[in-house]
Amino acid sequence: MRFSPGIPLALVLGVALGTGITLTQGVLAEKNKSDLPLRDLQTFVEILNRVKTDYVEQVTDEALLEDAVRGMLAGLDPHSSYLDKEEFAEINVQTSGKFGGLGIEVQLFNGLVRVIAPIDDTPAAKAGVQPGDLIVKIDEAPVKGMTLTDAVRKMRGEPGTKITLTLVREGTGEPLVLEMKRDIINVSSVRSRMLEPGLAYLRISTFSSQTGKALSDELKKLRKAAPGGVLRGMVLDLRNNPGGVLNASIEVSDAFLDKGTIVSIKGRVTDANREYNAAPGDVLDGKPLVVLVNGGSASASEIVAGALQDQKRALVIGSKTFGKGSVQTILPLQNDSAIKLTTARYFTPSGRSIQAEGIVPDISIRPVKISKADTPVIDGIFEADLTGRLDGDKRVETPEQAAERKKTSDAEQQLAETDYALYEALNLLKGMVIVGSR
Repeated sequence: MRFSPGIPLALVLGVALGTGITLTQGVLAEKNKSDLPLRDLQTFVEILNRVKTDYVEQVTDEALLEDAVRGMLAGLDPHSSYLDKEEFAEINVQTSGKFGGLGIEVQLFNGLVRVIAPIDDTPAAKAGVQPGDLIVKIDEAPVKGMTLTDAVRKMRGEPGTKITLTLVREGTGEPLVLEMKRDIINVSSVRSRMLEPGLAYLRISTFSSQTGKALSDELKKLRKAAPGGVLRGMVLDLRNNPGGVLNASIEVSDAFLDKGTIVSIKGRVTDANREYNAAPGDVLDGKPLVVLVNGGSASASEIVAGALQDQKRALVIGSKTFGKGSVQTILPLQNDSAIKLTTARYFTPSGRSIQAEGIVPDISIRPVKISKADTPVIDGIFEADLTGRLDGDKRVETPEQAAERKKTSDAEQQLAETDYALYEALNLLKGMVIVGSR
């Protein structure tokens, strides 16, 4: 079973990020040949016995040992964790593209729960949750002191039930209180539309086991809508994509690459090392490609952006990505539980590690909001405005041409007001198409 480089156990409801390669028992046995620290284990047993006999309340051996394991793994890094039987059983559901909850990816941060990214068209996204928000209360319960697992479980619930999240957001003076209803999240991870004739927009909100097929289906729709069935260029939107399944990120990268390395995985155990390469065939036939990213782009989405950037297949624009570049392996245990253990780092084709660094865009776009001016903007005075000018050969514009020109202008203005980064991506794409045609 392979999972993508993702953020901690937590998906508030379920999207598991954590890319992994599963190690064989033989590899694990080889890895664990070193002698056990018997004296330290004796100290551990002594502490266990003291707690059992002297703690103010009786605690079961099972609870003490599970808490000890959780603490050991949590002390390694933010992404290693213990999965009890229930959590382990949910892993397959979490990566299938259908799960229950609010639709946000989270991680533990200084004792609070931080939002990595909300997933498109989910209760969290509709309520206005943003990347970087800190969840300080779930209903009336303070998050401080909760484990990540406890916080996630508290945010889960029956579809249709209400939940209130209190958030702290950078740049706002007062906490934000958002009420939303839990829902069954059916993630449509790939969406598309035509921005202008032949210029396509493809949005991938998360990487699930169905993303590769969904990408193929959307490309067929786009070609059918393009003049002559030919796409002239594309904007690939990976903003606020928290990651997902590793294989899906490889399939998406491969779709736009003819050859070369997509990603390599390197860890302490040699048998865990992998390199994934692109097969011949580019779905755009080399046409211009612009990739949009931001701070909510993590893990598997960074693999795609890094591969296309390093292979010089696309221009990456936006803001620096999250920087999740480690690989988590799910290791089943005998009691039907499992551990999620960080076992390797992944590297882009040029050998860059994304861990804690992120993907730096080729062109940075700062978050801005564009609004319509209150007063008309004067374009200036041109030769055609001068009295007594000489006229040129006038080409009469048909009513249809005038209507189409106005429609395009209005659409551009609306796009600039609603999504400035995408507006800039479209302008860049048009420039690349023009340069390519010459």
